[in-house]
Amino acid sequence: MSVRVRRIYEPPEPEDGLRVLVDRLWPRGIAKEAARIDEWPKALTPSTELREWYHGGGSYEEFRGRYEAELAAPEAAELLDGLRGTARGQRVTLLTASKTPEQSHAQVLLELLTG
Repeated sequence: MSVRVRRIYEPPEPEDGLRVLVDRLWPRGIAKEAARIDEWPKALTPSTELREWYHGGGSYEEFRGRYEAELAAPEAAELLDGLRGTARGQRVTLLTASKTPEQSHAQVLLELLTG
């Protein structure tokens, strides 16, 4: 299984494989054509309330737990399973605008997909 996380602001690379935007909001300053997004499963992104709570000073550990609970909802769980199946056959690149992807929802998704 080959899954990685990259910032959406980095130029697309041929080895990205399936490019999946995992942010709920479209990233500022990026043209949709230039982003080369293959999928944008908004049900896999943190809720607006959770995102605002985390950016308001919430801890990463608590964010992670709350986000995993959101991902257990039927629609999100189905999308996560589908993405996991896709990743078995090809490289998947999770794209985020987060300045610290290693402490973001994208990292949680990466670990759930590869763990």
